[in-house]
Amino acid sequence: MKHPLHMLAFDLGASNGRGILGSFDGEKITMQELHRFENDYIDLSGVLYWDSLNLFHQTKQALYAFKRAGLGDLASFSVDTWGVDYGLLDKNGHLLGSSRSYRMSCDADMERVWQKVPFETQFRRTGIAAQNYNTVYQLCRRQAEGDVALEQAETMLLTPDLIGYFFSGEKASEYTITTTTMLYDPVAGDWDWASIDELGLPRRIFTKIDRPGTVRGHLLRSIAEEVGINQAAHCAVGGHDTASAVAAIPGQGNFAFCSSGTWSLFGVETDRPILSDAVRDAGFTNEGTVQGGFRPLKNIMGLWLIQECRRDWAKVGNKYSWDEIVEMAKGAEPLRSVIDPNYGPFFSAGNMEEKIRDYCRKSGQPVPETPGQVARCIYESLALKYRWALERLEEIKGAKLEALNIVGGGIQNKLLNQMVADAINLPVVTGPIEGAAIGNLLMQAVALGELKGLDEVRQVVRNSETVVTYEPHHTQAWADAYGRLLESTEKVQA
Repeated sequence: MKHPLHMLAFDLGASNGRGILGSFDGEKITMQELHRFENDYIDLSGVLYWDSLNLFHQTKQALYAFKRAGLGDLASFSVDTWGVDYGLLDKNGHLLGSSRSYRMSCDADMERVWQKVPFETQFRRTGIAAQNYNTVYQLCRRQAEGDVALEQAETMLLTPDLIGYFFSGEKASEYTITTTTMLYDPVAGDWDWASIDELGLPRRIFTKIDRPGTVRGHLLRSIAEEVGINQAAHCAVGGHDTASAVAAIPGQGNFAFCSSGTWSLFGVETDRPILSDAVRDAGFTNEGTVQGGFRPLKNIMGLWLIQECRRDWAKVGNKYSWDEIVEMAKGAEPLRSVIDPNYGPFFSAGNMEEKIRDYCRKSGQPVPETPGQVARCIYESLALKYRWALERLEEIKGAKLEALNIVGGGIQNKLLNQMVADAINLPVVTGPIEGAAIGNLLMQAVALGELKGLDEVRQVVRNSETVVTYEPHHTQAWADAYGRLLESTEKVQA
């Protein structure tokens, strides 16, 4: 066994962030959480922001924790985050205010863009589904507002690249996170300059695009001296946390994947984007993979639904733990009510429990009253939506899928995992739980020349992680509930 190589992953989500140490011996990687912190948007006069400076401050604490561990040199570090959000820098490289949160987006932003570039054209150029929070729509909202920050900006950096810039001073846009903007041309392999020009967005703010598995720069001398560590390499990895999580999937054969967290990102891997009308009309999107390919996938509103309900319950004094919520769900009547997790009002924050009840009223179903009934409705509905996505993926690929691999924090919910297996009638393989972090770390190893590519990355995952398989127990009740999901979606959208 060779001396372990120490790398640090900053894995930042829309609800929390972590600094995770990875120690790689050439065959296996072991991970240790060095620092964890809460992350949430801030509502200021109706505008939702991320606290970008606190994100930098908190991630830096992981460097201090590494120093205290006394492990010697840090080989490298990198950042992965959620998609689409960004920060703006002025001509001096200074931050022009805190980054806005995608959670404040609305359909009017899309309609404004479509007056200049119709959605069909956008999809043909980018392969990205129309979601009202996509970066292109966010930018055009600020443009319509006459936003001073956008007028003064010299550089736009997506969130992982922004945090990386704070540490290394390097301005670049990593490929996988760039594909989430709906401003990347997958055929040309560059920014979608045609749409950028037609929308009147300033060309100057879009930086060069680099690829996962490369060294972008090094830790700034000032930070290295402040913390008391070496100037570690700053690596480009799958900056989009889903891309990093999918890189860490140990699956083999013809499988679908789901990265389960606040969002459920459900898809397959392909070498080329699939730009067909069927893919467009089903709301699937073609985001980038760490190997330079694509992930035709569906963004399904995931554990955000139960996270928002938990916030609502806490506001009235019911501070349930996640385990308590699962136990309440277990005690509730099965398949009593189902909802479409991608119903429009569910995307925005606040009053989620009542939105779910309203959906059930509109679709003529029993209204969930207790927290257990609400939680069970959410979990079962997610499982049924996964079946819908799986069927669409089989149509896209033209082949039956053999299993579903789920990674991410959502796999801690064993009840949900079994529900998914029952709903889709296929084996569900879960793990690793820290998918984004291990994918981040192992792509750093690629950048450092320790691994040669994705096949070796996934072999290290298989060497290092234990996975759990859930066998399906499909019943007619699940089949009937799936029919009710499809019916209810039509009713509430009518």
